[in-house]
Amino acid sequence: MSSNPKTDIENRPYSRNVPDRVLIANRGEIAIRIIQACRELGIDAIAVYSDTDETAKHVRLADDAYHIGSSVARESYLDQDAIIEAAREADADAIHPGYGFLAENTEFAANVEDSDFNWIGPPSDVMAEFGEKTKARRIMDRADVPIVPGTTDPVESADEVREFADEHGYPVAIKADGGGGGRGLKVVRSEADIADQFADAKREGEAYFDNANVYVERFLENPRHIEVQILGDEHGTVRHLGERDCSTQRRQQKLIEETPSPVLDDETREEICEAARRGADEAGYVNAGTFEFLYEDGEFFFLEVNARIQVEHAITEAVTGIDIVKWQIRIADGEELSFPQSAVEPRGAAIEFRINAEKPADDFSPMPGELTTYRPPTGIGTRVDDAVNQGDRVPPFYDSMFAKFIVSGEDRHEAIRRGRRALAETTIEGVPTTIPFHEQMLADERFLNAEHTTKFVDEELDIERSE
Repeated sequence: MSSNPKTDIENRPYSRNVPDRVLIANRGEIAIRIIQACRELGIDAIAVYSDTDETAKHVRLADDAYHIGSSVARESYLDQDAIIEAAREADADAIHPGYGFLAENTEFAANVEDSDFNWIGPPSDVMAEFGEKTKARRIMDRADVPIVPGTTDPVESADEVREFADEHGYPVAIKADGGGGGRGLKVVRSEADIADQFADAKREGEAYFDNANVYVERFLENPRHIEVQILGDEHGTVRHLGERDCSTQRRQQKLIEETPSPVLDDETREEICEAARRGADEAGYVNAGTFEFLYEDGEFFFLEVNARIQVEHAITEAVTGIDIVKWQIRIADGEELSFPQSAVEPRGAAIEFRINAEKPADDFSPMPGELTTYRPPTGIGTRVDDAVNQGDRVPPFYDSMFAKFIVSGEDRHEAIRRGRRALAETTIEGVPTTIPFHEQMLADERFLNAEHTTKFVDEELDIERSE
């Protein structure tokens, strides 16, 4: 019997020639996740690595691997020329950026699009539009998606901020147009602070995002962070895959994510997911992306778009059964989404715990080192996406997250109980981890009752010491 693995694996034809070899311009657990998707599609997965990562797990698992820099720091994975040259040397057909590093770099996406390689991600022009928050707000406004009251064009002076605050009241937020992750965000609570905060926001925007433009909007005091997973193809089909609640975060950095959100009723859930789908459709969005919202007092407002795969995509996969990474590859090869919106029926609940080499009680200080013992959880409803095996090192040059534990159950109560069990049966020695923090959250009545907001960890939680 003749067999083409790129057709037979999922018993369906591809609309164009699937790539034979995909270069993964990333490292860590997301590189491994992409390797696994490639393997299931019958595609060779090519890794890249710095000196520090020469023996890393993603290099060991890949079909081939190429050195991209002598620097032990993260700059190796930011070297566009080295990555594209590695793709040429490897005879790759496509490049997948994962998340972080160059994943939302419009210039890199455009360079790949202009090369001989297929770009597995949103088109660079769409990335550019969503990379500037004022442009993104205008797109959402056209799509009739609620946006936080504020400007849709950059503000040119502190006087414009003052005029906005006089009309809408304090506090207001001054935000870098290219910002994200809390950088370039300044909260103004009185007129006396406007000039300094305006100057600081512009300075951070220029330093971090090479864009000194800022805009101003009403500041929501105690919101929840809700995001919607989107897939769009180049034929104009857009699907949402439900929402995630990412309100457990510290300084705008997520720590625990769950789906479905425990605070949304069915009507609001449908409204926010449809708003995200509408916004993606208006933008001509292609590939995977996340439309993020703030939710407070029964209202939701558009925040931003992450034009890439997200760390927390795994919980959406857990409840929908849809492999988002494989669809990224298939969409990039011209395939049309094969399922109607009505077929997306999330079942149960899922929670993701980010396992970082950090000391939570010491201001989440990164503590890299060797994993002398590493026994992650197993069992029903438990998924582990990691970047390490026992004996591997968590290097000091990159993000301190080395694993994600994903648990799922019939409902949130079962997922929480399963999470407690999974965390308790884990044994990790050699580095401190965020596991004690996660265990504390799963015992906190405010988390259990879904009363926490994005401010909870920073302002209300007394983090216990695990020593």
